[in-house]
Amino acid sequence: MLRSITFFFLLNVTLSFAQSQKISPNKKSVLQSVERHSAKLIETSDKIWAHAEIAFQETESYKLLADLAEANGFKVERGVAEIPTAFLATFGSGSPVIGILGEFDALPGLSQKAVPQKDPLTEGKPGHGCGHNLFGTASLGAAIAIKELIEQGKLKGTIKFFGTPAEEKFFGKLWMIRAGLFNDVDVVMDWHPGAETKAAVQTGLALVDFIVEFKGQAAHASADPWNGRSAADALELYTTGINYYREHIKPTVRIHYHVQDGGQVVNVVPDYSRLWVRVRDVKREGMNEVYERVKKMAEGAAIMANVDYKVSLVSGIYEVLVNRTGAGYLQKNLEYLGPVTYTAEETTFAKKIQEATGKPQVGLHSKVEPLEETLENAGGGSTDVGDVSWVVPVIRLSAATAPVGTPWHSWAVVACGGMSIGHKGMLHASKTLALTMVDLFEDPKKVESVKAEFRQRKGDHVYKGLVPDGPPPIGKE
Repeated sequence: MLRSITFFFLLNVTLSFAQSQKISPNKKSVLQSVERHSAKLIETSDKIWAHAEIAFQETESYKLLADLAEANGFKVERGVAEIPTAFLATFGSGSPVIGILGEFDALPGLSQKAVPQKDPLTEGKPGHGCGHNLFGTASLGAAIAIKELIEQGKLKGTIKFFGTPAEEKFFGKLWMIRAGLFNDVDVVMDWHPGAETKAAVQTGLALVDFIVEFKGQAAHASADPWNGRSAADALELYTTGINYYREHIKPTVRIHYHVQDGGQVVNVVPDYSRLWVRVRDVKREGMNEVYERVKKMAEGAAIMANVDYKVSLVSGIYEVLVNRTGAGYLQKNLEYLGPVTYTAEETTFAKKIQEATGKPQVGLHSKVEPLEETLENAGGGSTDVGDVSWVVPVIRLSAATAPVGTPWHSWAVVACGGMSIGHKGMLHASKTLALTMVDLFEDPKKVESVKAEFRQRKGDHVYKGLVPDGPPPIGKE
């Protein structure tokens, strides 16, 4: 029943407040555009939700978005930056050039039905535990609304939609930056599903991913273990070193690892082991310091276990370079639209999600938060949007698509992303992004003010992407 919520009710969740305010013709037009396309946007989002494809494997999801852009008159370049599932959709000409980001990859192991208790669609399969089925779709909806105004001659400039795969792993935007796809863009719009609706003005964490491999000598674990050189021993010594090191790093640092191969059977001294390691900190500089130290530990572990070792960079990302000027413009549009309203049925669904995940049953966040201060260390996660923000100014939004307190990257987010709670947040995000882009297209001074803050915050720093040489790691686990 929730998935079949009446069309007009869903379309007008944000307009009831907005219609009582004065609105420019172009802003009225983009709101109407998102409404007009909303059924198709919901359908597209639900199909991406059902496909739930992981990093660099988003063949069906990518096609849904690229085809929808093409059907709406965009020039679509597919397979950009040597990534089969990356694309660029462009309409218009000249300045300003406004970009908008759209993600669509899922997370492994989070398959879930659109119900408020854990119930996988297919056990062990991926699910959209970060709401990226909503992300790319909402962004494209906003891009279509702007494209229509450019086509009608009511706005001048260029709109670019970036179909960006593999945000959850590998960080596809790094290769798109390396390919120069953002070089001519003035401002980029971005949003992300969340539990609150607000302008996003926190930095997140810089991050680096790398693989550590140990190679030794196999032997019978009982008959002649003295002939073996255990790669598993090296792995355990290495992770022990990391865990002792945790006492001596700053509180802002995070170190994660995932053992991918610790040996195959119990009666063989394993000659190979492998683990994925991730280091984060609030600043790229602090992250690099810990990264170098943790890499050295691999050599120490190899010496102790008398094995060989190899450290291979996967990729790394910057913290977000915040743009408060742009956030201020977005904030005014959030306040203009007002809060999303929810039905009693949706509130009940939300509270059941909270009950199932052990959170206070307070329902959904429905107010518009004021523009918050940018903290020196707000913690949180990481995103390759950070790298984009060091190349071109980025204006960011968070929109509520799941209940307050919902564990992110979990089945609970998947459940909400496949029904009306997620749909409402998606359409609200699409409208907010489109309204803010109208501001930028109509007023060159606003574009310049956003770019001026970007130059001031970036200073003399020269962006250098942390990516290995060669093509993206397509087909790698």
